[in-house]
Amino acid sequence: MDTVCDDTEAGIQRWRTATGALRPTRDGHHRRVRRSLRALACALVLASLAAVSAPPALHAQETRVRARALGVAPGIFTPGKWNAITDVAGVLVGQTTLAKGDVHTGVTAILPHGGNMFFDRVPAAVFVGNAFGKMVGVTQVQELGELETPILLTCTLCVWRAADAMVAELLAMPGMQGVHSINPVVGETNDGTLNAIRERPITPPDVHHALATASTGPVAEGSVGAGAGTVAFGWKGGIGTSSRVLPASLGGWTVGVLVQSNFGGVLQVLGAPVGRELGQYAFKDQVQRERGDGSIMIVVATDAPLSDRNLKRLAARAMLGLGRTGSSASNGSGDYVIAFSTAAQVRRRVDPAGASASVSRDALRTTREVANDDMSPLFEAVIESTEEAIYDSLFMATTVTGNGHTVEAIPLDRVRGILERYRASSR
Repeated sequence: MDTVCDDTEAGIQRWRTATGALRPTRDGHHRRVRRSLRALACALVLASLAAVSAPPALHAQETRVRARALGVAPGIFTPGKWNAITDVAGVLVGQTTLAKGDVHTGVTAILPHGGNMFFDRVPAAVFVGNAFGKMVGVTQVQELGELETPILLTCTLCVWRAADAMVAELLAMPGMQGVHSINPVVGETNDGTLNAIRERPITPPDVHHALATASTGPVAEGSVGAGAGTVAFGWKGGIGTSSRVLPASLGGWTVGVLVQSNFGGVLQVLGAPVGRELGQYAFKDQVQRERGDGSIMIVVATDAPLSDRNLKRLAARAMLGLGRTGSSASNGSGDYVIAFSTAAQVRRRVDPAGASASVSRDALRTTREVANDDMSPLFEAVIESTEEAIYDSLFMATTVTGNGHTVEAIPLDRVRGILERYRASSR
């Protein structure tokens, strides 16, 4: 026990001897002085001990910035105004974030336009990089090549609840009384590390909020919406988005991408081996559990008038952007891309009078679309946008603790140093 704060008679005597304090006296004033001096000394010692032994205080999280603030600007084409999927005219994004206790998940809604999508459908296609996933509505999109609902992203065990809630929302819309079939499209990744996923916490009000608040303009990124509990490359993942606008000589079209990152691999940024330098990557040690598994949902939007066939070709190129970041599309990774066109000339309008049969009264449709020979610039744009969207999902994510785990945000100061050392931003 410390001499100063030992309140036994022996301790008091040792303190008097060690400090030369006033000797015992009948004078009450001297006794009060002694007690005051001992109390002051005791307080100073305890404070110094606390400073040494107490755990370090939690610091405020590092300020998060998008990739371009670190000099990371993949490719050659220019982003749109928001550098987001919402740069594609008409596209809306809404999000609901659940972050309470062990629940860290949410809903991200992507609307190709603000009208009734069942009656004003857009051509669409799905490309599957690795089919370890539970995406709802895939087969009809593949068969008919069109979207008749918004796209929702959420957690793996929440897809069916989210789909059911969206169907209820859409069936309640004006003019939908005769609709007897609808194909909700809901993608997912498994956020069970940080989220109490078995609770399946998504509710109809959560879906309603994401749909009702969907808007154009900037899109929140990182640990929000369907990315609230995701993990990428061992760091906190999340929602990321980016866009590219082609020069007028190449059509002037816009391509936008939004990702829900929850996958593994060996992270590289513009070719710089960030994951290796930070000592966190798949297969680092054969006895470690990290094997690069996980999933990613990639949503691609464009205003280029494309058929569902060429949209599938566009979706396939997004996988090249994914590969540039260091993903190997591992065995346990569900890697899905869904692409759609918002161009008015390729819309597929359904007459509400024929809605119960899900057919149009028009026997023939005539469309104008981008030719095969003009697709290459769009391919480049989607690769660049996908790569940058994934970086943004990491760089904007914050450290999250939930479900008995803490997943750290990637340290941007160290990333900046690695990029400078490898001169990555000048590539």
